[in-house]
Amino acid sequence: MKTTQEIKNLKEAARRIKAAITAKERIIVYGDADLDGVCAAIMIGEIIKNGGGKPAAYYFPNREKEGYGITRTALKKLGALAPALLIAVDLGIGNFEEAKLARAAGFFTIIIDHHEILDGVPAADIVVDPKQADDAYPFKFFSAAGLVFKLAENFFENDFYGNLRQSFAELAALATIADMMPRQDDNIDIISEGLLALKQSFRPGLRAFFDTDAFFENDSRNFNNRLNKIIAVLNVRDLRNGAPAAFELLTTDSLARSKELIREFLEINKLRRQKIEGAVAEVEALIAGKTAPIVFEGAREWEMNLLGTIASILSIKYAKPIFLYKILNGESQGAVRSIDGIDSVELMKKCANLLITFGGHPKASGFRLKTENLEKFKECLIDNMLAPENRH
Repeated sequence: MKTTQEIKNLKEAARRIKAAITAKERIIVYGDADLDGVCAAIMIGEIIKNGGGKPAAYYFPNREKEGYGITRTALKKLGALAPALLIAVDLGIGNFEEAKLARAAGFFTIIIDHHEILDGVPAADIVVDPKQADDAYPFKFFSAAGLVFKLAENFFENDFYGNLRQSFAELAALATIADMMPRQDDNIDIISEGLLALKQSFRPGLRAFFDTDAFFENDSRNFNNRLNKIIAVLNVRDLRNGAPAAFELLTTDSLARSKELIREFLEINKLRRQKIEGAVAEVEALIAGKTAPIVFEGAREWEMNLLGTIASILSIKYAKPIFLYKILNGESQGAVRSIDGIDSVELMKKCANLLITFGGHPKASGFRLKTENLEKFKECLIDNMLAPENRH
């Protein structure tokens, strides 16, 4: 998209990162554990490295153990590195209290997020999110990695070309497709450029994946089909040694290690598919005969990392919003998948007094609340679904 407008605070974020590198400040890269968050975090790290610096740490929160976004647990763990520049990608836009805690702990915080604005923005030092009310940039639907690609353009300016640009473009495209961002305006350019880069990727992890014929079984050698299968395998939140497995695959320089990781991924993916099929059947048994306008179910034994996929399958099959949650110690955490015409974030806003945190996209979001409030939350959701403005 050709426009004279700029995404709010993007240039300021690029300048601040340059200043931190020059001053040899510690820089922490903090990202969500899905593929968009992983790609965005890798890109931030590569901006820092190519700018002459080195990230002091990468951090990906464990959703099940500490919740979503910038967490208190993370701030405590990272506290020893303060003062530092903390760059949060693909999360943070709903972390009002945590942004204040980060500042009090000695962090200068940059939030680069693309999720819906809840009620203003956190008191971070710099916030980049095109969905801010006063952001004049006309396109609003970037992935987090797409925003970091735009940041890289600002950071490197006239030096952003050739292999450097290709290495960013391929990750931005991968994330934009994985996060199902609309293929329009700026995203068309990001995906088009990124797909060309992916076909000649220098990353051993991607090259090894494309060359693993056994993975694709009898599928054609169609590039887009292969890419979608790769995304399905990589777009999981499981953490190993504090980072998603996709992070290691996309950053390793070793072809041998890449092939080893891919073998592990394929075994994990097979087991994951079996668990998903079993959980879908379990939810369907729970909702048999129910006529509520939403599905609202949970259990202690369900795996948090699978709930989004399960909810997605069910939302398509039953054409209604799906709220699935895992019961934890005193709290419960859930994933939401909605349908056209029902904005899940706006719906949860009407019940915000019952929630600890919530946020995401209209059709894919999440929440956390005290377990004692589950029934009240369910009733609030149903009441608002039945309100005249939400009837179809």
